[in-house]
Amino acid sequence: MPKLVKVYIQQVLIGFGLSAVFTVILLYFNVANLQRLLLGSSDGYLGLFLMFFFNGLVFAGVQFAIRIMRMGYEDDDDDDDDRGMPVRADFAPIPIRAK
Repeated sequence: MPKLVKVYIQQVLIGFGLSAVFTVILLYFNVANLQRLLLGSSDGYLGLFLMFFFNGLVFAGVQFAIRIMRMGYEDDDDDDDDRGMPVRADFAPIPIRAK
């Protein structure tokens, strides 16, 4: 399996794990009276699943984006500047003639 697919699956699992924790915290602290709304209704479990699932999609996307953006910094050897130009070691002034 390619490395990028492994990274994607790992970040999706982390994102849905965070979503589960986030959903439990929302219900435990009864934010916006969600606990009574979700657990007191006959369709509450569907709402609970949808809240978990859609938060999981968001958290997984953010996790994957952060991981991909950080991959460029892992093997930075610092022998060039931000534009890809090599850094000069000698900083002697260069004479320029004025016309």
